[in-house]
Amino acid sequence: MAYSDKIKEIYLQELKDIQDAGIFKQERFIHSAQDADIEVEFPQGSSLKKVINMCANNYLGLSSHPDVVKAAHEGLDSRGYGMSSVRFICGTQDIHNELEKKVTEFLGTEDTILFPSCMDANAGVFEAILTNEDIMISDRLVHASIIDGIRLCSAMHDTFKHSNMKHLEKKLQLHSDKRLKVVITDGVFSMDGDMAKLDEMVELAEKYDAMVFLDDSHASGFIGKTGRGTHEHCGVFGKIDIITTTFGKALGGASGGCVSGRKEIVEMCRQKARPYLFSNTMAPVIVAGILKVLDILSKSTERRDKLENNTKFWRKGLTEAGFVLKEGDTPIVPIMLFNAKLSQDISRDLYDEGIYAIGFFFPVVAKGQARIRTQISAGHEIHHLEKALEAFIKVGKKYDILGKTKQEIIEMYGM
Repeated sequence: MAYSDKIKEIYLQELKDIQDAGIFKQERFIHSAQDADIEVEFPQGSSLKKVINMCANNYLGLSSHPDVVKAAHEGLDSRGYGMSSVRFICGTQDIHNELEKKVTEFLGTEDTILFPSCMDANAGVFEAILTNEDIMISDRLVHASIIDGIRLCSAMHDTFKHSNMKHLEKKLQLHSDKRLKVVITDGVFSMDGDMAKLDEMVELAEKYDAMVFLDDSHASGFIGKTGRGTHEHCGVFGKIDIITTTFGKALGGASGGCVSGRKEIVEMCRQKARPYLFSNTMAPVIVAGILKVLDILSKSTERRDKLENNTKFWRKGLTEAGFVLKEGDTPIVPIMLFNAKLSQDISRDLYDEGIYAIGFFFPVVAKGQARIRTQISAGHEIHHLEKALEAFIKVGKKYDILGKTKQEIIEMYGM
């Protein structure tokens, strides 16, 4: 037998080391629809517990919106369950084309191509449009899926210090001889919740004849005056060459992603992007739901406005309570704990208090940067946030971290 006891023991020991370090990740089983209130089974085999969800990507509260669910049902009835094919063979329905046109209009670009996920979009786009004569220059904190896409591409790769525009300019000068140059960034950085300096990036890109790539997964639908994203917020709407984003967060919460941008770039992806060419088309039921989401967002900014107010309330309450927070004004509000085990312990105690919030630690974030990443939703009402704040304060007092500085917490618990 190829899978020997020796091989098995290697993996068992590695898993034990993860458990002993207090960083073993356990999944919780949700027995309800995604919402502000959810029913969870944890640990496995225990009775169901109703908790407030404080860590979903359901920013606009649309994951279980009745109109979206109804549209999905109608899409299922009229277009079927799945396409059983890729797009260029027999996997393209009229609604796929309709969604691409609506996303193009929503993001203010020239064209859009759908992918099974934003991870697939990020995996496919660079290889499709760049060669070994080109250079990719990325922010050092870009999402893991972008890093994976970069690894699949033959173009050279360099980085610039996080949000450091002077360093970016030096890199653009250094690589001025390359055929094509692409500056790569997240819009909202998912772990810290801060935003890219897109206005300055666009200015530098224009100066040095470079393209700008933006993954706006944690912004599409709610950042900017009308929720178009960080390019709207930063005043560079229509000036971003390549945008990738997901439909698995604010825009319905199911799955799927896209590349949206310059028409020629989108066409190159249609011709060459491997995750597009060799993956089944997005299911019609999901496409129908996303179309309804875009209809809802085009009629009113009520949900993104509520989200903004909820975020201000939550951040103000945590700050006044004495937690160490990452600065920012997005719905991603990380509570910094610095110690992996501490983040696990606090997450567990919050669950006992009826609050669902997961501890993040290495390798999801850098060593010594462990945290509870809270994410606010338009689905939250003030009573949800008040109860959550009360629980956070109670648990914070238990571990004596309220009012403590970063250094004091590290001295107490280590990194």
